[in-house]
Amino acid sequence: MTKAELVAGIARSTGLTKADSERALNSFLNLAKSTIKRKGRLPLAGFGTFVVVNRKARTGRNPQTGQPIRISASRVVRFRPGKELKQSVA
Repeated sequence: MTKAELVAGIARSTGLTKADSERALNSFLNLAKSTIKRKGRLPLAGFGTFVVVNRKARTGRNPQTGQPIRISASRVVRFRPGKELKQSVA
């Protein structure tokens, strides 16, 4: 689903204009980013939780040459689906 499709779906289900729906979506996304950055997690009841985790440094392989390369440690965001989301797709 693209952002435009998401905006159109929000507009359709709420009765808001597409412009208002896009502003609401952008506001949510900005709030979610700042919350994840500040607190390291964002739980959404009934949906799931976004969590920041530390990924260790590791050795990978260049797919073209097969040569080993060093992949440095990083912080990444992971999503853990909630119970209701799991049940809805089962």
